[in-house]
Amino acid sequence: MSTPKQPNLFFKYGNIAIQMGAIIGLTTWGGQKLDERFKNELPIFTIILSLLGIAAALYISLKDIIKSKK
Repeated sequence: MSTPKQPNLFFKYGNIAIQMGAIIGLTTWGGQKLDERFKNELPIFTIILSLLGIAAALYISLKDIIKSKK
């Protein structure tokens, strides 16, 4: 009997990195657009949404890593 093939770790972790970048990039972009729309002097939406994006990206990535180790 053959053992099931494991995915290449480079692709697995590469996909997680791309996913993190997309989440952080989209939330930061959304924050910039909100700051432009409301004409804020201080980029408060950009700061808040980028921090939320970082937190969400870390949560999703860690969840995927832990799930794959089981």
